[in-house]
Amino acid sequence: MSLIGGIRPPIAVLSVLLLALAGITALTLGRAGQEAVPKAVKSSQQHFAEDGAIALRASIDESVTDLTRSAELFSAGDPVPADAVLDKIGSVYQKWMGTAVVEISSGKLLAARGENLPLTAIDRGKLADKDGLAPRMVRLENGETRLLSFALLTWKGEPQQLLVASSSLRFPGISLGASRSIAVVSHDGSVLSQDGIPEPEQVSGDGRREEIKRAEEQLKTFATSAAKKTREHPIMSKEPGSGGFAGVSGHLTGEEQLGKRTVAGYASLAAPEAGETTMATELGLSVVAMVPVTEDRKATNSSAFGLLAAAALLLIGGVTVFLLLRTVQRPLIQLFLEGRRLTRGDLERPVSVPRSGEAARIGAALERLRRQLLGAPTDQQDRPARRGKRGSRTLLAVCAVLLLAWSAPLMLLLNRAGDGVDIPQQMVADQRERTNTLTDRVRRALNEGHADLTSVATLIGDRTEASDMTKVLEGTLHQHTRYESLYVLDASGKVLARAGDDPRSPAGEGASTQPVRVIDEGGKKPVILGTAEVPGRKGAAVVGEFRIEFLNSLLARPGLGEVRVVDDKRRVIGANTGYREFQDLPGGRITELAKSVAGKGVEKPRADGALHRDGGDVRIAAAAPFAGGGVAQSLNWTVVTWQPASGLAIPEYSLQNRTVLAGLLGITAAAACLGWLHIVVVRPLRHLADQAEALADGDRRTVLYPRHHDEVGAVTRSLELIRQQLPTGTQRKRDGVTAGLAGRN
Repeated sequence: MSLIGGIRPPIAVLSVLLLALAGITALTLGRAGQEAVPKAVKSSQQHFAEDGAIALRASIDESVTDLTRSAELFSAGDPVPADAVLDKIGSVYQKWMGTAVVEISSGKLLAARGENLPLTAIDRGKLADKDGLAPRMVRLENGETRLLSFALLTWKGEPQQLLVASSSLRFPGISLGASRSIAVVSHDGSVLSQDGIPEPEQVSGDGRREEIKRAEEQLKTFATSAAKKTREHPIMSKEPGSGGFAGVSGHLTGEEQLGKRTVAGYASLAAPEAGETTMATELGLSVVAMVPVTEDRKATNSSAFGLLAAAALLLIGGVTVFLLLRTVQRPLIQLFLEGRRLTRGDLERPVSVPRSGEAARIGAALERLRRQLLGAPTDQQDRPARRGKRGSRTLLAVCAVLLLAWSAPLMLLLNRAGDGVDIPQQMVADQRERTNTLTDRVRRALNEGHADLTSVATLIGDRTEASDMTKVLEGTLHQHTRYESLYVLDASGKVLARAGDDPRSPAGEGASTQPVRVIDEGGKKPVILGTAEVPGRKGAAVVGEFRIEFLNSLLARPGLGEVRVVDDKRRVIGANTGYREFQDLPGGRITELAKSVAGKGVEKPRADGALHRDGGDVRIAAAAPFAGGGVAQSLNWTVVTWQPASGLAIPEYSLQNRTVLAGLLGITAAAACLGWLHIVVVRPLRHLADQAEALADGDRRTVLYPRHHDEVGAVTRSLELIRQQLPTGTQRKRDGVTAGLAGRN
């Protein structure tokens, strides 16, 4: 018999699948929702830490790039006094705690601004080594950590100078909300900086000080664990197909205190693209964010439903398999044995005919053929009435209905979450704070872009030739991927120099007085223009066109759902998914939420989150307007995010999804095995029944070919051998004539 054909394999596979599904049902449906802190809350803290790691990495890399590029632009021109270098840098960038210029050969401090820098920690003899100018961390006497960045100022005929800038390891624009704390952790688990936990002297009361002490101890514990986990390779630390954050990230659970459990997320600093490294990622830093979460004491569900569903499946599956064995497999094997007996010449014993179905039709035909082999003429035997068409197909339909009776309620009726599902308030708060953080990130990116344009415009001045302008623009375009094109316009709108794509600024118009603006040129994408006036060239300005892909890449954050950047008219400028240029926001509550945070009549724009329940649709939404200053503030943009609660790992939805999955698996197993049985056994068996009856009725010319090497094929071969043994009509006539002549003689 064939290994995968025949009657036995489909029934055996169906039995195994139903047993496995019963076990899965008992285990998974009984375990859903047994955690007091939902997995969605834990994953949200992980995403929060990833946001912090992305912001910190971008800030450090941007700081190093800006310092290096500024030094290169200064070095490309005539020598500039150290004080003038620091003044120009300070007027363009307000990101460093302190700056200084040091003569490398002598170690003489030429100029300094801001806080005193720990210059004694710099080994001037190793600056020429590989990675000698890489940023490094230095701990100050007060315990704070500073990140030192370096760049070279080189002019022909002048001693080489070292430009040094220090920055704190604080998170730029991270919205923490209430009770959350976040920290930067070194590779050995030391906390380098933290926000969110107040100093003991800032609070009153011994109880409050004790809470702060416990929070600091918990943060140190999380930092030690996170440092160990982030040493793993990102590929080994993630589930296959998880995607998302390019570095190592995860979540941790702390101790329970007064009905609240501390949950933390951690993430390593990782490059935007997997496998790459940046200056920031080489520092070995990671981020830990933690927040106390109220435990749900009623979250534990009973395992009774899973056990009952598994028991019902075992019962229904047992009945189904029994029917298949009793009414399909056993009669077919019986026919196989009877057919083989007849081909061997054992004709004395009548054929055992099954009770119903195609097997009964074939059995009756075999009995008639047995009689014909014994010499009974075809036209003299009683022909039984033709049996109805219902048979094995009806049985398969009954089995399918039985299995569907178990699967359909699981998919459509049982364990429905409904619109009254309890959504943790922490999820709404996290959606709001993460949206606010994302808004600040977009605003800072535009501000940084305009600062770069201002730096370029300042260094171009009124004496730079067009060819030199082009070199500066090309260098800036190469260093910063945020620009699609860079060009210099004079007062009449003429392009003096450019790099990148063709300018899309309105032709014939001079540079705009708006630092950042959006224009609609009728294309498929909005055009975002940054403009910085060139000192000394009346009406001239450096214009940079921001890549809309750069803006959209900032919005690609897992766990936020749909993200839209809209202008003051609620028209879409950028998104993390497909959209049309300047299309409107989805109507209803999303638009109302965007209006409520930054619309007309709002005195103080602020971020807000909401939980929307519309029938059976539950959705978490948040909106945050631009706030915090800078040239991008004038755009009056708002970032709006929303996601369906059904996509979150909340116990009610997890139980619903697992229940639906169990039903789908049941239907899949039934369709696969019963369909297999129909194709391999039932359909050939019905065809064979017609052939057997035709043979018994006297059709001796039709050759019977087996379709498969299985039980049905074996019965077909037996019928073919019987056909070959039966006399044809010509033989019967010849035998009759011979018998008549013999009688006359």
